[in-house]
Amino acid sequence: MKFLELAKERFSVRSFKKDAIEEEKLQAILEAGRVAPTACNLQPQKIYVIQSEEMREKLASVCRFTFGAPTVLAICYDKDKAWKNDLTPGYCSGETDAAIVCTHMMLEAWELGIGSCWVAWFNAEEVHAALGLPENVELCGLLPIGYPAENATPTKLHTRIRDFSDTIQFM
Repeated sequence: MKFLELAKERFSVRSFKKDAIEEEKLQAILEAGRVAPTACNLQPQKIYVIQSEEMREKLASVCRFTFGAPTVLAICYDKDKAWKNDLTPGYCSGETDAAIVCTHMMLEAWELGIGSCWVAWFNAEEVHAALGLPENVELCGLLPIGYPAENATPTKLHTRIRDFSDTIQFM
């Protein structure tokens, strides 16, 4: 499949089968994130793979949007490793780097027939505590992944795409 077809076909899956993701497919998804571009190639991303029932339940107790996925990836970055732009005080590349990593993993997952949904609707402090993340690690999002359930369909918002001229401006 060509990239643009893949990007247009993918949608946020909010209903998953209970089937575990095969190890080789999970490794391919994680590898896609590992090789994603990051600022100065510092690779500050930290991906926590949540698969045990105990940890998925703990996470679900503080975030209702895990959708029963058999695996949830916590997309984070190490604040000590992220690039800081000394020309823009306070700028840190970590969140942008994590977003790029997450996008690579979402698209690789879809190519392998595995659905995902980028989740940011949670209290970061509660999730951080529930997962026992180190203090220097910043949580950016959760990525529930798994095989889409038979009833998984895109929401109506999926097909709502703004006009080219609304989002692109040539200068």
